[in-house]
Amino acid sequence: MLGPVECRDGAGRPVRLGGPRHREVVARLLVARRRVVPVDRLVADLWEEPPPGATGAVRTFVAELRRALEPGRRPRTPSRLLATEGPGYVLRPDPRADAVDAWHFEAEVARAAGLAPAEAAPVLDAALATWRGPAYADFPGARWAHAERARLAELRLHAVERRADALIRSGAPREAVWDLDAHVAEHPWREDGWHLLATALLRSGRQGDALGVLRRARQVLADQLGADPGPGLARLEREVLRQADHPDEAAPATGDEVWSSAAAAYEGSVPARSPARLEATASLLRELAVTGAGGLGAARRHRAAAVAAAERTGDAELAARVIGVYDVPAVWTRVDDPDAARTVVRTAERVLARLPGDAPETVRARLLASVAVESRGDALAEGALPRAADPPGGAREPWRRRARQAAVEAESAARRLHDAPLLAFALNGTFLQSFAHCGQAARRDAIGAELVRLARTHGLLGPEVLGRLIRVQALAGLGDLPGADHQATTADHLADRYERPLARVFTTWYRALRTTLATPADLAAPEAAEVTEAAYAEAIALLPTCGMPGFATGLPALTRLAPVVRAGALPAPEAFAEADWGPYDPWVRPLLLLGDARPDEARETLRTAPRPPHDLMAEPMWCLLARAAALAGDPVLAARAAAVLGPAEGQQAGAASGLLTFGPVATYLAEAREAAGG
Repeated sequence: MLGPVECRDGAGRPVRLGGPRHREVVARLLVARRRVVPVDRLVADLWEEPPPGATGAVRTFVAELRRALEPGRRPRTPSRLLATEGPGYVLRPDPRADAVDAWHFEAEVARAAGLAPAEAAPVLDAALATWRGPAYADFPGARWAHAERARLAELRLHAVERRADALIRSGAPREAVWDLDAHVAEHPWREDGWHLLATALLRSGRQGDALGVLRRARQVLADQLGADPGPGLARLEREVLRQADHPDEAAPATGDEVWSSAAAAYEGSVPARSPARLEATASLLRELAVTGAGGLGAARRHRAAAVAAAERTGDAELAARVIGVYDVPAVWTRVDDPDAARTVVRTAERVLARLPGDAPETVRARLLASVAVESRGDALAEGALPRAADPPGGAREPWRRRARQAAVEAESAARRLHDAPLLAFALNGTFLQSFAHCGQAARRDAIGAELVRLARTHGLLGPEVLGRLIRVQALAGLGDLPGADHQATTADHLADRYERPLARVFTTWYRALRTTLATPADLAAPEAAEVTEAAYAEAIALLPTCGMPGFATGLPALTRLAPVVRAGALPAPEAFAEADWGPYDPWVRPLLLLGDARPDEARETLRTAPRPPHDLMAEPMWCLLARAAALAGDPVLAARAAAVLGPAEGQQAGAASGLLTFGPVATYLAEAREAAGG
């Protein structure tokens, strides 16, 4: 796929797929990533104006492709590679990551993010070498390929820049210069490219060339975008100018040189298995997690191992410190790795039980805050959640109650101790445990406001960014858009100034939501869908590399669904045949079945649907259940949904997530109450 579409067998020999249409069918099915593509969708994607017999032609293409792709398959035996399922076809290559070059490329770029610079550079080299040209190069005008081509192209540019960064950090800046020069010439709007090129030149002893590059970047950005360089480029330009003004002074050590020197001293002074090394590792992981998507993923992977190693020492206080030091601000309510979070929570509970009576209260409180933060949402509950129609309580209620109790105890201890960093960590747990009921945006805004005040008083950067992002969500839910705008602008300023790139993911999504909230309510569904698609294009483009799967998965599909449900319509199945609903599938599925005129299946799906988790997406998911229950004639579920949504009656469904909205909660409440007979 990374170039003209081609196929090879296990020995590397080319496989003749047939004509251009045959290759396009293969490519179109691969874009669906092992999901079924209906025949009608294939026809619409292959021809702007389908000719008579187009459906039969597609079936012929598929039959010929099966013979080419599985030459040893016996007649009349089903194909395991290109299968017929339901209304269409699905292509399922070997699940190994290297079976499809684009999938392999993505996996290698993600793997490199967790490696040291010297190890990451060759991995990225090999990954970039798999590109033979633009993705889907033989179908440049195909609409079905547009989004995937753009996504892969962006990921490739990201990989080029990360490879250059790895070369610079591993002491080979000269090797990065040539490729970066070509990179900025081809993509002059990418500030990271200019920054890396100037840095590589500076580290290579070419001060004058570095200054020339920065001035060229300033001119290009002004001419092409009408914008000034960002904070990072401006800082680098000042550094180069300072060195140019004092050429006879010995250049001070760079951050990388200081880091390398200190790391070498640490390696030589601290024994390999000492408790100090474990604590230092945990502190490093905390700092790594806020540096961006790659750092967050690496920190997540290594944290559970550090916690397990600390527990194995048998020193409960050491284990408590290793767990509790990881006070990384968390604004999203679905964990990225439930298994790792479950491991941390269970270890924390065991350590709490073993702590000696004279252990410092701060140590105990940090463990409790860790339990509250890692137990957010319902991600750690094992097995199925209680059905939506069940009464409150159920098998998981003690677990949820424990998490809320941990948040209360941690916050109480932090206030007694007048420990500002501990209180900020505890308030993060309080926020993440504030979703037991809908309609709590005002309470969460108060938590965010306290975090901001606390952070500004004590100079705590992370908690201030967290507090402002919490307020963005809460104020959007309360309808105070000017207030939310102010918080988002301030969060962006802090993120740029102090290099907290993940904050912009949330503010970009908020601004897309802001656009949809300002869209006239009486706009026809097609026009509303166009406005929504344009508003969310930038936000969705951030998801593949944000490093937060618990946040990213399923959101693009929900943004497409939102204008449909806001208009009071049912989703057309063919329009969402390839949608990836991720964790939201159980609550979207009944509406899809109703849209496909399958009410009996919709009612059965509603009967077994799990209760939406206690998180930022609870209100919009309950609204979907309320509408489906009303349309399918399920008065019990409709009454349950009405009871749950009642406290949020004056809010916009989903706006308090800071991401999207399904329209006024009052609309869904009215439908549910009528269906329930109330």
